[in-house]
Amino acid sequence: MQNDPTPAARQLSPRRKTTTATSLAELAREQLAHFHLDPHSPIGAPLLRLAERLYAAHGDLAELWAATTRELADLPRGDRLALFNAKKFLTFQLAKLLDTLQNPTRAVHQSLGHSAATTLAKGPYPTFDNVAALFSANPVITRTATYIFACTEWIDDAFQGREFLHEIYSRLLNPTSISLANHIVEIEAGPLAHEYLAWNFNSGMAAIDSLLAHLVGYEDVVLASRNVYGGTHQLLHDWYGKKSNLNVAVEFFDGATADDFERALATVRATYADRLAPAGARRIYVYLESPCNPHGVFLDVPAICRSAHAAGLTVILDATVGTPFLVRPLQESEPAARPDYVIHSYTKDLVGNGDTTAGVVLGRNADMFLPKGDPGWDHTLFWNVYYIKGAFLDADKAYEVLSGMKTLEMRMLKKCINTAILARWLASHPHLSVHGPANPTDPNAPLAARLSYLGLPAPLFTIDFEAAGLSRLTFERFFDSLSPMFGHMVSLGQSNTVILCPALTSHSELDPAALRAAGITPTTIRIAVGDEDPRELIRDFLATARLAIDPDLPGFSARFLPGADVDTLCDHVYLDVHRRHAAAAPRFATPN
Repeated sequence: MQNDPTPAARQLSPRRKTTTATSLAELAREQLAHFHLDPHSPIGAPLLRLAERLYAAHGDLAELWAATTRELADLPRGDRLALFNAKKFLTFQLAKLLDTLQNPTRAVHQSLGHSAATTLAKGPYPTFDNVAALFSANPVITRTATYIFACTEWIDDAFQGREFLHEIYSRLLNPTSISLANHIVEIEAGPLAHEYLAWNFNSGMAAIDSLLAHLVGYEDVVLASRNVYGGTHQLLHDWYGKKSNLNVAVEFFDGATADDFERALATVRATYADRLAPAGARRIYVYLESPCNPHGVFLDVPAICRSAHAAGLTVILDATVGTPFLVRPLQESEPAARPDYVIHSYTKDLVGNGDTTAGVVLGRNADMFLPKGDPGWDHTLFWNVYYIKGAFLDADKAYEVLSGMKTLEMRMLKKCINTAILARWLASHPHLSVHGPANPTDPNAPLAARLSYLGLPAPLFTIDFEAAGLSRLTFERFFDSLSPMFGHMVSLGQSNTVILCPALTSHSELDPAALRAAGITPTTIRIAVGDEDPRELIRDFLATARLAIDPDLPGFSARFLPGADVDTLCDHVYLDVHRRHAAAAPRFATPN
């Protein structure tokens, strides 16, 4: 057993910041003295021995952590499995110690003789029956605003961001939300997860606003991709762009390539030369959404990131529509090809059933959190915004997101297949326009095929009836009759297929010129595809066209792909995607 107290051992002391102990034994005696206990008493003696062993054990745990970090990459898989299970059992042993401690602690608590009124007011002491919750098969829903803390010096460290066992207050940190944050980092960043952190928010828009508030300053410039969610457009224009707020200049670029971005950047630099000079006076921030809402268009995010970073710019990416199933921008091998921040609205496909609202921002560790006092700590997202603004995600919502994410791959694969089938069937009509890479003839299709998993389309695209010449009344009667197979709902990413007219709903904040620039017409319908049988989607769309459009345009419904060809289309897409999905799985090899 060690005698000289290591920094790890000192971390267990109630006087971790002021201790004068020079040995483990002195640390243990100092601890008993701190809590006014005689180390020679019948109770103090075993407590002293236990405390000394715990100090030694914490030093050993620190050594184990360092050894694991140092050796893990070189361990054969069998040894990694053995190490995991040995540590898992060690967790149970440590928990057993804690659980054993609860019985005598409960006896002491009961001996204090609180009245019934006081006992009712206080409720059960939190540690007595919660140890087993460590081993819940799902993360525990931590419904609490506050947390008990150990001692003055530990809570002081907690408020400085140097003691993560003390989560202080659920507006700041909550175990269920932290579990989700760590999980989305692991899914999104994969082998690079150790380089990234995430903070959860109570909606996707809260995540977007918090990140913009963190980065964008007075009279800065935001250069955004053309097709962004209507709420994002409104936030940029109506709040950040408002002269009485931050008077931010908001510009949009058309196209999907780095060349398109670079042309727009050159124009922005020329237009706002006075703001941007002298160098560093005001900054340009790049805001991307890919795949885009409402058309599902993919941007060449890696190439745009390289170009933006070469120009010294910060890149924000809203990757909500693609999810980590289709695109994982933080796993690009070249750091310059990765966005600086990734945003998700959990509300959409990550949850998948439309039963909660939530959002997240992911970024590099040093941009997201540093302990107070470390260089740059006050420029991190946690201290600058998250800590003070209160747009946190509560435990119940975090649990719902975690539960929904378990089926993400299964749901997204089904949706992408359905999207390809439905878009191709709709595109078979000569007077109906299908926009987005779900249509193989769309200009964006080759780029999506290169960037997306298996070249699959995002489960989102638009159609319009401009070429058909529908009257306004006919269009409205058709749209209003598509329910219940096509749900009349806002949002996207649910288990059922939902539709809306962007000009009237999700993008109603855009003026007519902005709608035209975004490719949104009065007859545009956004289709967010769900998990239904694609043949049934086609059947009811066709039936509604016969009911509502054929009386005005005779024979309109007969111009779609006929029934036998629908079966061929469904079978071909389903089998093709599943074959490629199976082939893309890592090949089996003898474990090393």
